[in-house]
Amino acid sequence: MTFHRQMAAAALAALAFALPAQAQTQLTYKSAKTGTSYYQMGVELAEAVKTASDGNLILTVEESQGSVQNVMEVRARGGDYIFTAPPPLVADAQAGAAAFEGKGDAKFAEIRALFPIPSLTMHFVLSGTEGGTDMGQLEGKSVLLGKGTFSATEGEKYLNLFGLMDKVKIADAELSNAGDALKNGQIDAFVSASSWPAPNIIEAAAGTGVRILSLSDEQVTQTGQARVEIPAETYPGQTEAIVTTGLPVVAFTTTAMDEETAYQLTKDFWETREKLAETAAWWAGVSPDQVAGIGTLHPGAKRYYDEAGVATGG
Repeated sequence: MTFHRQMAAAALAALAFALPAQAQTQLTYKSAKTGTSYYQMGVELAEAVKTASDGNLILTVEESQGSVQNVMEVRARGGDYIFTAPPPLVADAQAGAAAFEGKGDAKFAEIRALFPIPSLTMHFVLSGTEGGTDMGQLEGKSVLLGKGTFSATEGEKYLNLFGLMDKVKIADAELSNAGDALKNGQIDAFVSASSWPAPNIIEAAAGTGVRILSLSDEQVTQTGQARVEIPAETYPGQTEAIVTTGLPVVAFTTTAMDEETAYQLTKDFWETREKLAETAAWWAGVSPDQVAGIGTLHPGAKRYYDEAGVATGG
């Protein structure tokens, strides 16, 4: 090799050495209260995505007071923001309806879906192991619904539908304190919307002893939501299956996220989903079949689904 070629090769090698490795992208994942199943899912997802992306995508999990807060924060967040919510809640925000009445914002129209996560399952948890498990057991009881959460709005809706709202006392406390409040006798029951098995309910069942109430088929129909059956022995002391309802939950972002980041994040999620399900059973319920119903997709996510041959509903 001539001197000039040696110098050129050395220069190229130096340039290659000087080039930075693929840039690390920092993202924020807004999930739920600590101690809940959805917060735990966020931690699991962050670890899985970091591994799948060789450390190029880093998700920082933030505690949240609930899905309503997650959506509201879109107004002040940028392209690094990912949050979880049921699709109907996003639709309410975009329409300025329900919890978002009088709180509309143009940024809500920029919300885009990435991928589904385990569904919300309604839990009506009553203290004590003795007695029935029908919804009528709530009559005369102090019930904690929480504030600003999907479980609060959905729980209130169910109590009204079943003619129970005037027969219970709604407790004024934070849902994060439900287990302690139940143990201390401050409340008799609480409502929680979370994927099963929910850590906070396992803790309450193991420590205090609880009954998780079942809806009748007629009540399930009244809610307009999908029927969910939680198998027996899911929670300590639960000897029979629980009939309740469920609602899809999705990881969303906005159009402020660049297409490549959304593409890689969606790709990494699906390529690691089976491994996630090996260590946490709730991920096994997430399927590509659900993608068609999760809402308007981010272009980056849409590109992944088109490449993977996943039906997106449009």
